[in-house]
Amino acid sequence: MIQVTRTLTLDERALQETFIRASGPGGQNVNKVETAVQLRLSLDRAGLPPPVRARLEKLAGRRLTLDGDIMITAQQHRTQERNRAEAMAALIELIRRASVAPIRRIATKPSHGSKLRRLEQKAHRGWLKRGRGKNDPE
Repeated sequence: MIQVTRTLTLDERALQETFIRASGPGGQNVNKVETAVQLRLSLDRAGLPPPVRARLEKLAGRRLTLDGDIMITAQQHRTQERNRAEAMAALIELIRRASVAPIRRIATKPSHGSKLRRLEQKAHRGWLKRGRGKNDPE
């Protein structure tokens, strides 16, 4: 079990790692060594609570596959170990963000004093703008 938060754990059997050839720097090493990591999390086997899973699917965006898996690719580093660690850290961070429930906004009405201040400010601006016009001799 992988500890994500104090109350949330992730089943290791839901994870699958595959290694692919990375693009970018590395010289001849790029063409012969599979250093990039594709980390796949099966949401069906992960054992996440339904609200967390729903938020995770929304946060995953294009990383969510049609099968309902989350695919994270890491190829920034030249070694498999560092790419594996980066992919795992990205996945855990994504799950941590999904585990926090959004705070619902409570709609409020403006106070009586704020309404009065707004109207006074509007009247003052109108008075200033009226004073900018041509002076009428009448």
